[in-house]
Amino acid sequence: MKIGELSRLTGTNVETIRYYERDGLLPIPARSEGNYRIYGDAHVQRLSFIRRCRSLDMTLDEIRVLQHFKESPQENCADVNRLLDRHIGHVAQRMQELQELERQLKGLRERCGEARDAAHCGILDGLSQAIVPSGKTASHVQGAHRHAANPNSAKGIQGNQV
Repeated sequence: MKIGELSRLTGTNVETIRYYERDGLLPIPARSEGNYRIYGDAHVQRLSFIRRCRSLDMTLDEIRVLQHFKESPQENCADVNRLLDRHIGHVAQRMQELQELERQLKGLRERCGEARDAAHCGILDGLSQAIVPSGKTASHVQGAHRHAANPNSAKGIQGNQV
């Protein structure tokens, strides 16, 4: 089959297929006499595997490791378990970060309950305020910025860990 059919069968963009080939995730296909790439069932299966891993937000490096084990069925899969455990940890961390992002966005949205002129928009006002690291007060952060801006300050920004 040609690349267009592989693309259609797997729901993968043609450029993505070519990228996976260049990156070594997909084996380079044979060529026809007319120099067209010719793909087989092994390409469909490999690309489907890659797509499933990507749908789980796995990195290309993680997919390479998984492919290695898929191609070496006699090896112990303890590294596969560890890889998935690490990935689950990354997902949990990202979920916490996304929940914090949602909290911040909802807080911004609450600042402007009704449409008004942009000069009085609570959301724009909130976006214009300095970011305050968690656990710090605004005055603490402002003091750190004053220290950092003052070359004569012995403490500087590093001493305040901002």
